[in-house]
Amino acid sequence: MAIKQDIAPGKSLGDLGREAFWFLSHTLIAVIVLAVVIVGMSITHPDPDASSPKLLGTGLAFLVPMIGGFLIARIQQNDIARYVWISGLLLFSVVCVWVLDLPTGNGLCEKCGAVEKLWRTFFSISNGSGLMGGDGLLFGTWVPLSMIGYAVGAKFGLEP
Repeated sequence: MAIKQDIAPGKSLGDLGREAFWFLSHTLIAVIVLAVVIVGMSITHPDPDASSPKLLGTGLAFLVPMIGGFLIARIQQNDIARYVWISGLLLFSVVCVWVLDLPTGNGLCEKCGAVEKLWRTFFSISNGSGLMGGDGLLFGTWVPLSMIGYAVGAKFGLEP
C-alpha cells in the first residue's frame, strides 16, 4: 500500500503558484462565509452584553464554514482546502502577539498576566478584558475558528 505524499518533489513554479492561489482563495471563502453569518446575526440586533448571542455566534462560526467547506470540497475536489486551518492558526498566533503587546491601564484587565489577558480577550464570554475594543472574540476566536471549521468540512468533503 503506497503512502500518498502531500508535497511531491519537483513541482513546477506554476503548480506551486496554483496551490498558493487556491490556499488563499479557500481562506478567503472561509472568511466570507463567516461574514455572512455575522451579517445574519446582526440583522436580529442581539444584545452586545448578553452571552447567548456570543455562544450562538461561536457555534455558527464553526458549523456554517464547516458546511461551506464540505460543499465546496465535494464539488471542487481540491486537496488544498483541507489545509486552511493553517491560516487560522497563523492568524490566531498573530492576534495573540498583538494582544500581548497592547498596553493595559485602568479598566477590566489592569493587572492581568499574559495567560489571563489572552483568556479574557478571546474566550471569556461574560468578563472580557476590554482590549481590542471588545472585538477579541470576533478577530481572535471566530475568524480562526471559521478557518478551522472550513478545513474540517473540506476534509469530510474530500473523503470518498
